[in-house]
Amino acid sequence: MNHWIIAPVILPALLAPIIGFVMRHDIPLARTASIAGTVVLLGMAIGLFAAAGGDPQVYYLGDWPAPFGIVLVLDRLSALMVLVTTVLALLVLIHAVATGWDTRGRHFHALFQFQLMGIVGAFLTGDIFNLFVFFEILLIASYGLMVHSGGRERMRAGLHYVVINLAGSTLFLFALGVLYSSTGTLNIADLAQRLREVPVEEAALTRVAAMLLMIVFALKAALFPAQFWLPETYANAPGPVAALFAIMTKVGAYAIIRIHTLIFGPDIDATAGVAETWLFPAALVTIAIGAIGVLGARHLSRLIAFSVLGSMGTLMIAISDFSPLATTAALYYLVHSTFAAASLFLVADLVVARRTGDQLVLRPAVVQNGLFATLFFAAAIGMAGMPPLSGFVGKLMVLDALREPETIVWAWSAVLIASLLTIVGFARAGSTLFWKSTTVLQDVAGHPDPLPDPIGVGRPAGAAELAPVIAAIALLVLLTAFAGQLVGYLDGTTAQLFDRDGYIIAVLGPDGET
Repeated sequence: MNHWIIAPVILPALLAPIIGFVMRHDIPLARTASIAGTVVLLGMAIGLFAAAGGDPQVYYLGDWPAPFGIVLVLDRLSALMVLVTTVLALLVLIHAVATGWDTRGRHFHALFQFQLMGIVGAFLTGDIFNLFVFFEILLIASYGLMVHSGGRERMRAGLHYVVINLAGSTLFLFALGVLYSSTGTLNIADLAQRLREVPVEEAALTRVAAMLLMIVFALKAALFPAQFWLPETYANAPGPVAALFAIMTKVGAYAIIRIHTLIFGPDIDATAGVAETWLFPAALVTIAIGAIGVLGARHLSRLIAFSVLGSMGTLMIAISDFSPLATTAALYYLVHSTFAAASLFLVADLVVARRTGDQLVLRPAVVQNGLFATLFFAAAIGMAGMPPLSGFVGKLMVLDALREPETIVWAWSAVLIASLLTIVGFARAGSTLFWKSTTVLQDVAGHPDPLPDPIGVGRPAGAAELAPVIAAIALLVLLTAFAGQLVGYLDGTTAQLFDRDGYIIAVLGPDGET
């Protein structure tokens, strides 16, 4: 066995309590341990990514054979998701330290590491029950991060977030109970093998379980009609936390790709049509809600949150096709949208810290106005899907994959119209924040007065504050420049994902058992 597979789960699991109990009163020490741990975690992710080119690799905890023991599975998809998570985590952590967000509560770094443990574990686990366990770990940590530094609005949004996700967790447990009672297993490979043999007339409970799991994962992915928690949560979360949450909705999308391709795929008679029947229309509505929200937003944080919601709709519309071509497009867009959303939240945090609130109203120009305008413009181009950044490539791939007669009109219309509305919304916000602000000064009474020589207000951002957002935007450039190489890797990832027999043999052995 490759023991490095479990290392990305063990490292933050050990580091978090040490930071929480030993270093919580020593911020410099906590920062050092947290950053060092995340750098090491990134190194592990790079190593696993390099090692995941062949057949899936399995780690049997306690050397117990599957499906009886707990297994972790490293394949191309899980390795990619772990790498994206750790790169994002390092950027967010550096931003939080540079801006001082981590000093507004004693447990930021401990919760941050627990969050990483939950996310990475969810991507690596090989059975659905432990997917639930890791979901709960990352959600519990996210509750604490969501209300970090306090505030009435943040606490209210945090309570809303907790209640919604507790409901989702309850449904998840019901789904697991139904699935286990009907199949006798929760191991992903074992389920994939058994469901192929279940007759349609005996699959009622299995279809119920598949539908419940789809609802749970759709809730995590903020898909209509369970999308209402995302704008409020992301808009009220601290800036770096909202940036880290860019990967949270992707956990739900990953679960749909993994579970509803390997176990409940369209070619499985027992569950055919469970996901694809309503996933496509739900994604269309999610795109529409996100675009309208961007166009009507009056606060910068809500505008970005609605753009994230719209990007999730675009991602899910590709996933809903459940074809290799559409899945490759979805994975490329998943990577792109994660860093595009993070870059927007990071640059917004820098701007809002130098303004009196995040309302999209005229205010005096902030210091380094031109630099912030450039960063915002680049991140907005990425999120809206305009050339030359990777959002344009990703949306082209999604549209190219959805050319079937029954989907082309709806899918193309939704994506293109939403992109136009998103561009208009970001253009309006950018002009208010950075262009018109250079000629307006709000006096004490709130009336605009000319500002002939604006010098900007607020403290200039240092190199450490600017580096994470610049790096995130640079990643969008690299995703564009090396799109061919990445798509080649993703084609192999998709082929491995749809190779159900290869996954089963890797986990259970050639005879169906290890």
